[in-house]
Amino acid sequence: MTLKHYFETYEKKLGRRISANIRFLEMARQWSEGHSTSVLCVGASSGPEDLIASGAEGGQITIWGQDGTIAGRITVPGEGDITSVVFSPAASNQLFASHGDTVSVLDPRNLKSSVEDFREAGEEEINSLALNETGSALAVADDSGAVRVLEIPGGKVCRTLRRHTNICSSVAFRPHRPNNLVSVGLDMQVMLWNLQKTRPLWTLNLQDAAEDDEGLHQQPAGQLFNPPLVHCVTVASCGNVLGCASEDGRVHVMRIGSGSKLEQQGALKAHSQGASQAHFVGFLSHPYWLVTGGNDSHVALWDLGKHPVVSPEGKPQGAAPQHRKRKSKSKRKEQTPNKEQTAQLEKEAEEEEDTAAEKVTDKPGPKLSIKHSDKVNWLCPAVLKGVPSVMVADQSCSLTVYPLSQM
Repeated sequence: MTLKHYFETYEKKLGRRISANIRFLEMARQWSEGHSTSVLCVGASSGPEDLIASGAEGGQITIWGQDGTIAGRITVPGEGDITSVVFSPAASNQLFASHGDTVSVLDPRNLKSSVEDFREAGEEEINSLALNETGSALAVADDSGAVRVLEIPGGKVCRTLRRHTNICSSVAFRPHRPNNLVSVGLDMQVMLWNLQKTRPLWTLNLQDAAEDDEGLHQQPAGQLFNPPLVHCVTVASCGNVLGCASEDGRVHVMRIGSGSKLEQQGALKAHSQGASQAHFVGFLSHPYWLVTGGNDSHVALWDLGKHPVVSPEGKPQGAAPQHRKRKSKSKRKEQTPNKEQTAQLEKEAEEEEDTAAEKVTDKPGPKLSIKHSDKVNWLCPAVLKGVPSVMVADQSCSLTVYPLSQM
């Protein structure tokens, strides 16, 4: 097969890939008219009605059906933005929304007014909410750096955790461990807590971790150095793997071992600008799919199933390609290919295309990368009408839904 023939066939296949990607983007849907201001957060219910909630600037909350129809809207009193919305895993008629230092409890089926308001639930403006699996504890992270834990029902503060020296930006409970909580902040710290104690079980400074890893610490040419201020934390359904989206464009990955000890940590070079969101996806082929979003306006889907932090004994992806014996140039010049030889050349070209495709697939990097239209405020993975999807909130007043069914 001549080099010219190879590039012609590979170019055709590349063109087909680009066309497929265009078709994929064309499948994206816009959910509009739910807000008149920028959408800041999104949450999905695991209840029988599978509702979606979105919160926006100016106190706006909208409830959506799975097809994007608006089921209800409310604007909470005051001028606070809705910074986080979470459905109770134990009661489908409970939605928690933070605005200012208050947490409002709402019934998504009846949004005439809030059912209850936990005023001064945060010491300062609240950034993130998280519920444990039983719905009995609500964690509240705020600008003071404190994490308060509220009893549900009632909203009584049962624990205040103080170790962050800057804004606490995100919190998450560990699945299967309702008393274990992870918090992250703009002090570049990741902390694992046992709610029965007032000190963290361990603390990881991501700036120190990045400096220890020389390869990750090197910045791409033309990219300014940004410290790893942490914006978002997520925990895989196994409860032992954490992901943290940070301002340095990386997603830092950690594995928790026996005795809740930090066993290993690493990072992905996920975005060319700050990474604002990271969420493990629990409904694909295994629990270590991770969707990320950033200020570079990209949304990416990663398979961490064989990442060295997640699976330290995992086999390397892909196999070494087999090399064929090539004929000498003199023989190729002397021979004129007949029909059978031409068919064989075409077959070899297809095999070369498949080999090239395998190489692209097995390269480290996202399995799916979407160039979104704007900076990402929030990501929410969900199964919508049976289709694995990710909902994207950005600077606009609409939601964008991308299908993940190809995964």
